[in-house]
Amino acid sequence: MPARGFPTQLAGKDAGAPRLALRTLIIISSQTVINVGLIQTSCSPDSAANLKKTLAAAESAADKGAQIICTQELFRSQYFCQTEDHKFFQLAEPIPGPTTEAFQKFAKEKQVVIVASLFEKRAAGVYHNTAIIVDADGTLLGRYRKMHIPDDPLYYEKFYFTPGDLGFRAWQTRYAKIGVLICWDQWYPEAARLTVMQGAEILFYPTAIGWHPSEKAETGELQRAAWETIQKSHAIANGCYVAVPNRVGHEGLAAEGIEFWGHSFVAGTSGEILAKASTQNEEVLVVPLDLGKVDSTRTHWPFLRDRRIDAYGDLTKRLLD
Repeated sequence: MPARGFPTQLAGKDAGAPRLALRTLIIISSQTVINVGLIQTSCSPDSAANLKKTLAAAESAADKGAQIICTQELFRSQYFCQTEDHKFFQLAEPIPGPTTEAFQKFAKEKQVVIVASLFEKRAAGVYHNTAIIVDADGTLLGRYRKMHIPDDPLYYEKFYFTPGDLGFRAWQTRYAKIGVLICWDQWYPEAARLTVMQGAEILFYPTAIGWHPSEKAETGELQRAAWETIQKSHAIANGCYVAVPNRVGHEGLAAEGIEFWGHSFVAGTSGEILAKASTQNEEVLVVPLDLGKVDSTRTHWPFLRDRRIDAYGDLTKRLLD
């Protein structure tokens, strides 16, 4: 039976399907195949309710076979970075803390790997946009602190977040070696490359991105397509999988607010879309990934072999002027 409000829907068999759906691709029988789950929900002002909803969605994913489950960015709250307001620092928590402990318990019970995005309070006056990585036995493997911090209209993250200082990393989990980056990081090919160079087979990008409603008619599809294209390009250039959970719904914390565009997706090792969620609905994607294709793709498209590492030193400079 579906778990708490996330009814089951098999991909491609959506006749009469509910709008709130759990979409599952047919699981392939293979020792190299693992199943990832992406959670796409709307968020309310109630932090406890958001955690409860996300845990329910994670349970739905686990019950359908997901072995690595990733939340969207900052899922415990609405996207408060629309405005600069000191009251929102109250949303931050230490790591480990309540959310970490909840997912450690869940991971151990369900024997799943968890990637969860949090507002981390590191110390008084020092906060990070952070993702935790919890292995299938409940062990906290580590954390990634968002490296690229935006400062755009309604995305005023520099007010809240200190840039990450842990670098780009990959973690060997029970089921796969994974890398984790966060939202604005997705526009930077250097971040994906440095993570893959450490052995990552799957790149996860917890995300919170959407439209300014007044811009949607003119540039909305161009913006969304660019967002999808840059991440598909990371899969192609690195011969890896890319998994991107995003939120949905309109959140009006300032001005006209943001209409989050959903479209959570998983891209294959050649950039092909393996599964994609809708623009407006809360969904859980469960997608099988054949890790054997990472080696196969990199062998047939040997981009990593042919890199001219002797010629890239200038990449550490801002401009060549």
